Amino acid sequence: MASPEAPLGREVPCPERYDPTLLFPIARDEGRARLALAGALPFTGVDVWNAYELSWLGPKGKPEVALATVSVPCESPAIVESKSFKLYLNAFSQTVFADAAAVRAAIARDVGAACGAPVSVVLASAAAPLEARPLEGESLDAVDVAIADYLPNPALLAARGEAVEETLVSDLLKSNCPVTGQPDWASVQVRYRGPRIDRAGLLAYVVSFRGHADFHEHCVERIFVDIAARCRPERLSVYARYTRRGGLDINPFRTNWEPAAPPNVRTPRQ
Repeated sequence: MASPEAPLGREVPCPERYDPTLLFPIARDEGRARLALAGALPFTGVDVWNAYELSWLGPKGKPEVALATVSVPCESPAIVESKSFKLYLNAFSQTVFADAAAVRAAIARDVGAACGAPVSVVLASAAAPLEARPLEGESLDAVDVAIADYLPNPALLAARGEAVEETLVSDLLKSNCPVTGQPDWASVQVRYRGPRIDRAGLLAYVVSFRGHADFHEHCVERIFVDIAARCRPERLSVYARYTRRGGLDINPFRTNWEPAAPPNVRTPRQ
């Protein structure tokens, strides 16, 4: 939970001058403690942020714009609060930078310092947006299932039978900001090898996050931990792509077998 000093949830003037102190870190430990995660993590992964509202001034005072992709490793001690990230990026708008490389270096340095780990930053032309396509996999959303739980209920999950390898997706993931209560909408992909997961139960479990308040990253880690515990897959990856708020989308990926995150291709909803 963010502290009272965090900018999220209260009125804050929009800065126009570069200021790295605007970034507000949130320790991952609190969310992971609720999942009984201590010591070595049962997954690797990354949080991919796409920033669609980045602009600065060139040496002659002419505005430049770009799309920024910032990748934060899940092993970092902290995440960055999303509103503070928005304020930080907005503060570039009236600041002169020599070139895009200087902007990229500043973001990598500042976000890395806030998260406590090196991060990757890529700037792309705003004239070449990310390709839009749905998450790969078989959709669960047409499954006819009665829903009664709107807080995470891992007891809904079950798996049985011989091992299968499949990728399942749903566009019905919704959680809430833990401070403002505003909704966070997402599509989620579950890729696994192991006993066949009951699809009705998995869909009901995804929907059970509808009343849950937590950060995007913690929600994905909860989904991973619950599926791993209840369904016992040999391999498991969980990937969620959240719709943007404040010009930012956050896309956490957790896996115990894949060497890298899927390509950064936005969904049509993003």
